[in-house]
Amino acid sequence: MPIDEELEYFARLIRQSRRTVVFTGAGISTESGIPDFRSPGGAWTKMKPIDFSDFMRSDAARRETWRRRFDMEPQFRQATPNRGHRAVAELIRSGKASSVITQNIDGLHQDSGIPDDKVIELHGNTTYAHCLDCGQRYSIASLQVDFERDSIVPSCACGGWVKTATVSFGQSMPVREMTLAQREALAADLLIVVGSSLVVYPAAGFPELAKRHGAALVILNRDPTGLDEIADLVLNRPIGETLGGVVGVD
Repeated sequence: MPIDEELEYFARLIRQSRRTVVFTGAGISTESGIPDFRSPGGAWTKMKPIDFSDFMRSDAARRETWRRRFDMEPQFRQATPNRGHRAVAELIRSGKASSVITQNIDGLHQDSGIPDDKVIELHGNTTYAHCLDCGQRYSIASLQVDFERDSIVPSCACGGWVKTATVSFGQSMPVREMTLAQREALAADLLIVVGSSLVVYPAAGFPELAKRHGAALVILNRDPTGLDEIADLVLNRPIGETLGGVVGVD
């Protein structure tokens, strides 16, 4: 199918949809300067991820976890939503899309103007921290001051360990978010995958679930994915330019 026909077909699927759900991965945020940890050359190819069980039992693991997070703070702090994020936000704002299910932890969907209750964060959020026992919320900036000044590993007044609000390797997936994502995938008549290689399960199972229950499936990603063969349309193209053009967002 010629490129222009692909984009016309994509736009037609969106116009005809009554309930679109967007599923996003790291690829949408790399265009904002957030690194893709899993890709060749990414952080996890250079250093082994720290398992949640190690974080809980080892002071050295907790200290290293926080050192890595604070090293990344300039990139997270400087990142702003790009054209792809704005296009997703427009789909939500217009009522065309009911929600965005995301594997990302950077909060850029919320920064683009999407309400919190429309963003389903499967892997949590790294822009703040919380106590693993009582749930008390902490800002990254305040924790970084104490860590760099006095080498204090974050902990809570209740005695619990403080961790970024992300899902680490070995940590259970969030029940509420998984339930919401399943509900949205089953209700969708169009699911648009944006910037995900669809290799991380169980998150990557939601596009497959939607397709299996009758939804059209569009995959917009730089590289091929494991679900390309069942998709109605596959676009290996730049995300912001492509999605922004189809939705009509600069």
